[in-house]
Amino acid sequence: MDLVGYHDLQGRSAYQPLVHAQGGRWIAYIGLHGGHRPNTLNAKTEHNGTAILDVSDPQRPRLLAHIPGAPGAGAQMVRVCDGAELPRADRKGVYLLRTFGNSAHEVWNVADPSKPVLVSTVASGLQGTHKNWWECDSGIAYLVSGVPGWRTARMTQIYDLGNPERPEFIRDFGLTGQQPGASGPVPTELHGPISTGRKGGRVYFGYGTSSHGILQIVDRDRLLRGPKEPTSENLLYPQLGRLDLGPDAGAHTVFPVLGMDRAGHANKQEKSGDFVVLTSESLAEECREPRQMAWMVDVSEDSKPRAVASWTVADAGGEFCRRGGRFGTHSSNESFSRIYYKRIMFFAHFNAGVRAVDIRDPRHPQEIGHYIPAANGNTEERCGGDGRCKGVIQTNNVEVDARGYIYIVDRARTGMHVLALTGPARAIAAFE
Repeated sequence: MDLVGYHDLQGRSAYQPLVHAQGGRWIAYIGLHGGHRPNTLNAKTEHNGTAILDVSDPQRPRLLAHIPGAPGAGAQMVRVCDGAELPRADRKGVYLLRTFGNSAHEVWNVADPSKPVLVSTVASGLQGTHKNWWECDSGIAYLVSGVPGWRTARMTQIYDLGNPERPEFIRDFGLTGQQPGASGPVPTELHGPISTGRKGGRVYFGYGTSSHGILQIVDRDRLLRGPKEPTSENLLYPQLGRLDLGPDAGAHTVFPVLGMDRAGHANKQEKSGDFVVLTSESLAEECREPRQMAWMVDVSEDSKPRAVASWTVADAGGEFCRRGGRFGTHSSNESFSRIYYKRIMFFAHFNAGVRAVDIRDPRHPQEIGHYIPAANGNTEERCGGDGRCKGVIQTNNVEVDARGYIYIVDRARTGMHVLALTGPARAIAAFE
């Protein structure tokens, strides 16, 4: 991978990037961790929230706006839908769904990305938020929330945001044992869902970060139309399958890659299969935990999900455990862009940068490229068990756009890097 462009994001700690084509431009929306920094656009010090950049020229990203977030908690998550695609929205609008710290979910109109306007507060008074999902064609939003009374800080609230100005609540959802009034151990909290929408009919929920993770496969129609009172029976009703990962792995990101070609790598009767790319999150610095990695999970039979392959980066390749900070996977790209879908996955790997992995043979994923940014004057130090502090990059999340550019953002305030595949790696993608 080669570096194409860079922006320092005003030295803010970044979480979720998303790039959206709108009005003849390409606009990047970056969810940010907590903290505060001067905003060079208005000379005010603002709590980290959402950075909005024009990346139409990827060599020269340009900051358009910063929407402040919650004090100390930022606004980590972003999703964007066009009003022309949403069922009942203003067709001229472009809508940003974001978290507001751990207490609320908001929708902003960003049709003019330089002048975002708050449209609605979808839910507030929460005890946690995280990686939401929004179906633009139906308007259904799966919000990671901590609703008072539930036994976990992260479960699911489902809303109809077909008209973002008038959110309509559908139901609460979670694992049995998380609901109000339950007893016994509380299952691992939700990290984030990804829906295949009305056509795919499935919602994949990932629970956990680095331990006791769970992949839950849910029938979308039963989830939205089934009984909604959060009893154990009703919470189990839409569940089709479940994979429990044990004490050494979580399910930070669960990205479905469906209809994979297996003809050349399996029995002749197996012509295609459905998989979930499951990524666990590294939490401990300097490798003081089990290695966190990515897994290929065969979900061709909803009721029998099974891991068939794993992928990781070897420490020996760069002595990453000695560099400082976290080393291990954190997240994968979540774009269904045809350029890379079912071909290449990108993984944010903290101090090992971003990694491109060929998944065309889902049982034998192979790394084909990587990029490790250099630390700079904004990079925060990470202090290890020996008391020594090091300025080390922490590539946090990765996303791609429909042009094929790759965007990585840094947890340690290093900024946003825009990348492109080169050589044989680029030849695997579907640019033509």
